[in-house]
Amino acid sequence: MQEVKPPRESLVKYENPIEVSNANDATRGLQGKKKAQLSPLESKPNTEDILNAILPPIEWDHEGKHYIQYVSHVAATREDVGNLQKLLDERLLARQARETGICPIREELLSQCFDEIIRQVTIDCPERGLLLMRVRDELKMTIAAYQTLYNSSVTFGMRKQLQAEMGKSELEEKIVQLEQRKQKLEEKRIDLLNKKDSLDKKIKERNQIEEQKRKQEIEFLKYQGQHLEAFLKSVQPELK
Repeated sequence: MQEVKPPRESLVKYENPIEVSNANDATRGLQGKKKAQLSPLESKPNTEDILNAILPPIEWDHEGKHYIQYVSHVAATREDVGNLQKLLDERLLARQARETGICPIREELLSQCFDEIIRQVTIDCPERGLLLMRVRDELKMTIAAYQTLYNSSVTFGMRKQLQAEMGKSELEEKIVQLEQRKQKLEEKRIDLLNKKDSLDKKIKERNQIEEQKRKQEIEFLKYQGQHLEAFLKSVQPELK
């Protein structure tokens, strides 16, 4: 059997570890206690059974020996409550827990503190202890749900990012093609503008030439009309 190190010191009060000679029997018995459900309150289960169900015993192997440590059944005093708060502050400072934001160390210590409060309340009133246990379990399920939602959102975001990266090369290639097409169309536009300017210039020159020809023809016709009129005036007396 693989050796397991003793558990880290906890804010929850436990009794002294008990050395068990037969590790396999102890493991089976402990698993049975963990899996067993609480009997109805009408049957008046004793405080020890309730505490072991709310805060299961801890077991580990060390130097070839098997140990089991049950939660303490000693009632807490007012001094114990004050010491719990003081010890919590010391542990938070010693383990350098963050004061704000997400901090696994602070979460672990506050969870231990809540378990110790549940232990103290259960000894005094088992019904209140069971109610606090439900609050604790509901809180853990809520945190687990938020973690699952966060992991799902991260996975979804990474998947969308990969899809975007896969389509990025196609978009870049399309951008290059459109840029090339734009360049060709721009060159064609410039060529057409040059042709238009050339045609406008030719049309203007041709209009000027035709206008000059019309002026010359008009002047010639006026000149002929004047000479014809003078000739007719000179011929009229002779005809008479």
